Amino acid sequence: MKKRLRRLLRAFFPRGEEPDDAFALTFLQGEERTLYLSMDPRDRAHAVRVARRLLKQYPDAPTFAIRAALLHDAGKALRPYRPLERILTGLYTPPVPPYPLRRGILGAFQVRRHHPLYAAERIQDPEVQALVLEHHHPQSLWGKRLHQADQEE
Repeated sequence: MKKRLRRLLRAFFPRGEEPDDAFALTFLQGEERTLYLSMDPRDRAHAVRVARRLLKQYPDAPTFAIRAALLHDAGKALRPYRPLERILTGLYTPPVPPYPLRRGILGAFQVRRHHPLYAAERIQDPEVQALVLEHHHPQSLWGKRLHQADQEE
């Protein structure tokens, strides 16, 4: 319950988030930096917390896993969420196709459901791309570890 209340407050008050971009940018390369910086401050702050949690639990984590943690929600930057859309899509997301990307609430549902795909399509490194793509339905060891760190947030 405490986590849900915190998420609700973040949805309405994004200015309260102060992501540690300097930490993130030490890991990211080239176009990954641009992709990360295009993310909403709430999503960047979340990504940094997930990456730090992954490093704390697995100090030997490969760099590609940390980069994936920092970019796992980058697909949400494709279409910014309004606060009420962020809340509604967190409560319910109907099955919607990824393309064509729609406007309005249908587009918000698409971004919520398919943000791993949208992010993976913009990442060039195949190892980072694979982890981002599977972060909600992990298959690999590092995918499972990323998913766990993301769920603990």
